This record gives sequence, C-alpha cells and structure tokens, in this order.
Amino acid sequence: MAVTSRANSDYGRFVDEVKDMSLFPLWERTGGLKPGSSCVPAHWSYAEVRPQLLRACDLISKKEAERRVLCLENPTLRGTTFICDSLFAGLQIIMPGEIAASHRHTPSALRFIVEGEGAYTAVAGEKLPMQPGDFVVTPAWAWHDHGNLGTAPVVWLDGLDTPFARFFGAAFREEHADDKQPIDRPDGESISVYGMNMIPDEYQSDGHSSPVLIYPYDRTRAALDSMTKAGKPHPAHGYRLRYANPATGKHPFPTMAVSMQRLPKGFSGKTYRSTGSAVFAVHRGTGHAQIGDKTFAIAPHDVFVAPPWTPYSFKADSEIELFSYSDRAGQEALGYWREQID
Repeated sequence: MAVTSRANSDYGRFVDEVKDMSLFPLWERTGGLKPGSSCVPAHWSYAEVRPQLLRACDLISKKEAERRVLCLENPTLRGTTFICDSLFAGLQIIMPGEIAASHRHTPSALRFIVEGEGAYTAVAGEKLPMQPGDFVVTPAWAWHDHGNLGTAPVVWLDGLDTPFARFFGAAFREEHADDKQPIDRPDGESISVYGMNMIPDEYQSDGHSSPVLIYPYDRTRAALDSMTKAGKPHPAHGYRLRYANPATGKHPFPTMAVSMQRLPKGFSGKTYRSTGSAVFAVHRGTGHAQIGDKTFAIAPHDVFVAPPWTPYSFKADSEIELFSYSDRAGQEALGYWREQID
C-alpha cells in the first residue's frame, strides 16, 4: 500500500495506535520471504586461534572456566556465541591431567578432534578414547565429561544445535553430582555393538540420535579410500560421505547432518548452495574456499562457515579432507531443505 502522506491522517493515527497495542500491519513489513540470512561467510585460522587457546590456559583455571572454549561467533551475531543462526561452534582445549566435569543439556553436541592424543570423553556411561579426526556423538540430555590422560594439550571442535533449543524455549542443563559420571558400559561398546552394519535384534531406536557414540577416523579414512577408487568425484563436493545412524540410516542427530569429504589435489569444484548453514573444519590439506564474494585460504584445522543460500566452491592445492556439520537434518524433517549446483 502506498501512502504518500500520513501526517495528521486517519491512516497515520491508525498505524500509531495499533502499534501501541502490540499489533503490526502486515502490509507495512519491509522484508518479505526470501532464502538466506544476515550471517556472513567467516573463517578462523587455526594458526592464529591456537595461541589464544594456550593463552587462555595461563589466564583461567579449568575449574573457573569449567570448559575452556573459544566460541566462533559470526561477525553479525556478536554476543550470541553462535557461528550462524542455527548452530554453535567452539574450539575447546584440555590440558594434561585436567577433567571437564560431567553435565548434560538438551542441545545435541558433537566433537571433532583437532589435535593431541590421550584424551577421552565419557558419554552415557561409556568411556571413549579420542584421536585426531574422530567424530564423537553426544546425544541430547546424555551425561558427558572429558579428561586428558596424556602429556600434551588436546583440542577439539564443539558443534551444538543450541539455537534450536533456545528458539523453542527448551534449553535445559544439569550438573552431575560428581565430576566424573559412573562408567557402567565397556569401552568401545557402542561401536562394537552398533557400528558393524548390524544391530541387536531387540534394539529399538528412539528415532533421534545415533547409538554409535564415536566414529573413528581410521574407519572414515578407509571408507573415503574405497570411495575414491570406486568412481568419479562429485562436481561440487569431491568425495563426500555422511555419517549415518546405523539403526535408521538417517543423520546422527535429529537436527544436524555430519559429513567428511575428500578433495583430490587440483580439484576445482562447481559452485554449490543450499538452505543449510554449514560449518567446515579442515582435517588436512590446503586450498581455497570461495564463499559468496569472499575467498579464504584454508589450512589444516582452520574452521569456516557458509551461511544459508550463499554459493560456495572449493579449490584444492593438495589433497584436502573437510569435516562438516549443518542444520540439514532439521530442515529435512521440516520440509525446508533446498540445494542447487551451478
């Protein structure tokens, strides 16, 4: 509706009066329905972030911080701790001998191990030793704590769907009575029982999180090796595999899809975009990521984010492996998911 002059008009008074009643005329809305968000492409160099993680260890104790995490905040979302509208990302460091006390929360969480050995996470009563490249599942409301039994710092990427829980007003959290939860399941039980492409006959899936709590990198690497021998790379993604819930074949979380992809040396991918927000972590290799109008040089352990419906493409100077997670699972469940290759 075009109104050239509203001063002292009946229409102008109407608009002012309904706004005072917490009402808003839909026809006055300046923005319509369109894909994308206000988030921007962003990149964090691990070479620059790692010294700050070590600096944090000197400045604040584990007890004071509870978990030493540097949140990767999108420049448009400062103060929220979120890397995009739907996802959280942070780099967590744990020093030798330290324990991150047990707690649980309604947001689902993942860990992607960046560097260091000797650390573990305990999830739902199972102790899980962690190695670089491993992907660890922490289902919603599962007790979890971490410890470092090694001699060097261990760093991992935390990914959570916290914005989902906050959006619905369902973000709950609880501290365990003890720093460490009771370990009442054998080490490796989840992968030995559920990770062999067979599941116990009596198992009933809750339809949500994967019963496999850790996807070891050595198995991921072997699967990628087999895939690269079997066929040609995808024009945009190279060789990409998604982590699956073995009980359902679906994503490991109800909200988040998780993948690992390999880009051969010299790969120059087509431009791709989707309605999903995607967070990438470089496991190994170097190259470039073109996201929207920004180009980032990427190196091992760097993290970057591609906002929804923003076109992106990759170029590989050497063979690259990229771990990623996105809100695709939640979008698919709600019928919002769209993708496009140019």
